[in-house]
Amino acid sequence: MAALTAAPSWLRRLVPATLFGRLALLLGVAVLASHVLALTLMFEFGPGGPPGPHRPPSPAAAGAPLPPPPGHAPPPARSGFPAGLLLDIGVRLAALMAAAWVGARWLAQPIDRLAAAARDLGQNIHRPPLPEDGTSECREASRVFNQMQARIRQQLDERDRFVAAVSHDLRTPLTRLRLRTENLQDGEQRRLFGRDIAEMDAMIGATLDHLHGAAGSEPRALLDLQALLESLADDLQACGHQVPVRGHAAPLRAQPGALRRCLDNLVGNALRYGGAAEITLHDTPAEVRIEVRDHGPGLPEAELERVLAPFYRVEGSRHRGSGGVGLGLSIAHDIVQRHGGRLWLRNAPGGGLLASVALPREAV
Repeated sequence: MAALTAAPSWLRRLVPATLFGRLALLLGVAVLASHVLALTLMFEFGPGGPPGPHRPPSPAAAGAPLPPPPGHAPPPARSGFPAGLLLDIGVRLAALMAAAWVGARWLAQPIDRLAAAARDLGQNIHRPPLPEDGTSECREASRVFNQMQARIRQQLDERDRFVAAVSHDLRTPLTRLRLRTENLQDGEQRRLFGRDIAEMDAMIGATLDHLHGAAGSEPRALLDLQALLESLADDLQACGHQVPVRGHAAPLRAQPGALRRCLDNLVGNALRYGGAAEITLHDTPAEVRIEVRDHGPGLPEAELERVLAPFYRVEGSRHRGSGGVGLGLSIAHDIVQRHGGRLWLRNAPGGGLLASVALPREAV
């Protein structure tokens, strides 16, 4: 495809515009070339070969029969396929196989490019559009892909505007309710109203954060992951929580704000349901793995995948004391996926839940 783009304009006009036409042209050229090559080899290396300047023509080539030697019978006629026919078949078969291999690679390039663009689209919705070149089928597929990407961006923009409107429309009455609650004479009623308003505010904030964070528009930068975790542990220590950080990791390219929110959600989940949290770093040339462990009761095996879904909470955690609306792990899972990584949960040996995050390294 690249060689065709660099070819002269008159040559590009001779190439068909469809995949079928290009494949038919390629096979036709291959068959024609194989015939010419086979005939040339048969002429050069056939029985007797062509008469050269230092080799006189044989009597048979001159038209006179070649008499058998005295006392010998004429040789029997040869049976089976002539060597020239076998050479012809071999050359044509090799030429067709080579043409099929080249044609498959040639025609697969636009499909590979479209597949790579689809993979990148899941990581960056604002990636540059595909060039609309190549065959008519490739141009149409690229055009449809670019239109789909534009529609997705438009829907995300509309969603962001909706989130901003909801944030304003919901927070305003909550603020009025909070002010009116302060004027209640009954202290118990004031406390109950304040708790309900705070819970509603937390639910709205978590939902808006989830919707806003799914867009993933934050640019990536070289991040000192170990310093980020130590800063997070220091902030929690100021609140009375001891969160040890073990292991070391070299910097990697990531979205700093989103990754901090991911780790904050994992550690907060461990503190809320397990009472304690421990962070361990494992660094390899291919990826960085972060493990957050608590010492709580863990989860049933059937719930380890379900808790990553939005708004899902284990039945035992649906009480006011635990807090949360079932979005912390879902937000962390979405952030890890945007980084091309994996987040999975498992019950740790000896009790507790172990949340593991694997982030692939990129070229720095």
